[in-house]
Amino acid sequence: MTINQVKNLFSEELQSLYTSAECKELFFIFCEKILNLNKIDICSQLENSISAENENEFLKIISILKEEKPYQQILGETYFYGNRFFVDENVLIPRPETEELIELIESRLSHLKKEKLKILDVGTGSGCISISLAKIFPNAEVSSIDISEKALNTAKKNADFHKVKVNFIQKDYLNEKLDEIYDIIVSNPPYIDVLEKEEISHSVKGFEPNIALFAPENRVLAFYEKIAQDSENHLKKGGSVFLEINQKLGKETLQLFQDVLTKSELVKDLSENDRFVIGEK
Repeated sequence: MTINQVKNLFSEELQSLYTSAECKELFFIFCEKILNLNKIDICSQLENSISAENENEFLKIISILKEEKPYQQILGETYFYGNRFFVDENVLIPRPETEELIELIESRLSHLKKEKLKILDVGTGSGCISISLAKIFPNAEVSSIDISEKALNTAKKNADFHKVKVNFIQKDYLNEKLDEIYDIIVSNPPYIDVLEKEEISHSVKGFEPNIALFAPENRVLAFYEKIAQDSENHLKKGGSVFLEINQKLGKETLQLFQDVLTKSELVKDLSENDRFVIGEK
């Protein structure tokens, strides 16, 4: 089989699930992984034959992709804010909107980069938020809470890979009291209503941890309510809150913080959806 035949196979086998552009991109992604070739090399070697072993690898990957498993989980890694992160079935795959959250924090708090801050990340998952912040604020003490021991194992692996220190804590945040006072509280918590489950694609709800996607039943704003309470009691005066939110509940989420923070605002993402609540105490 030639590389070009592999390319055609990706298109033929996956066209019911992905656009032609997505099929092409998946082909390039897995060529780089399996054949160790970049796009330029691939395009110049399309008529080259591949080994039987590599052919079997490609066929196996196409079969898994047809099950709608996210390609990042197949690779075991993804990139977030310019850095490589390990991902698996125990953590959410980081989204571009969460990169926007990090960019907001970095731009709004650039004057604090050398300060000895205390940062809390609620629902850390892969650790992409807390690790990115530990790199941006190298003098900060960063703590991360998650209910899942398996997710924290992945987060610790990522922290070790990036050689940053993060204090990972296994806790059921909604039922635990905080002990410390923080300069920054940040979170991308579960915020999808279980009633919206049918709207979520199988590639997401079928492979990523539902506990990290869906809010408690009948309490879609539960995490934000708790973060608002903790902002009142465990956020330093002058401290900041940065939250990714459900775009359908922007005003409702903002309202939770307007009596707690002296400044609070709803910020849109690049797609013009209400995506973030940020504020200062």
